[in-house]
Amino acid sequence: MPDLIYPPKKICHSYIDGGGRYEISGSHSGFTIVELLIVVVILAIIGLTALPMISSAGSVQIRSAANMISADLEYARSLAISRGQNFCVEFDKNTERYWIEDQAGNVIPHPVKKGFDYIVDFQNDGRLNSVDITNVDFNMTATVLFDCLGSPDNGGTVILQADAHTTTISVEPVTGFISIQ
Repeated sequence: MPDLIYPPKKICHSYIDGGGRYEISGSHSGFTIVELLIVVVILAIIGLTALPMISSAGSVQIRSAANMISADLEYARSLAISRGQNFCVEFDKNTERYWIEDQAGNVIPHPVKKGFDYIVDFQNDGRLNSVDITNVDFNMTATVLFDCLGSPDNGGTVILQADAHTTTISVEPVTGFISIQ
């Protein structure tokens, strides 16, 4: 019964060659080349998927900022139409901020963040802190005003930059159509 001891003290492998049967005994531990290759391939795949996400942070931030500005311009336009009064979006490229004002010149309250004014600050927003407002031109001003019909007082552009990426948000002069290029 000494053969029934578990675990065996030695691992024995045998193979049969043309000349007879051979025993290989001893303790074998470690990784096979196949296991090592599988690990290397998995690490390479993880690295290749993570690298584009890390390197394109600026492009993701600039797309997000452009979509946010476009949505806020559309929001100010729809407020002007629904309430029958003027609303404007004013940009300050020096402080990287913009806000929405009613016709009395007061910053409107934020519709989602109760108790806060509708001011967007790229410098203090960790999600968009690499985005810069490089140029704002609404007929030589930094403000676009939407009347009660949703028409802007003049068309213009807002130019954003993050790393090497540049995006332009345009407001058409008569229709108020907002586009991102």
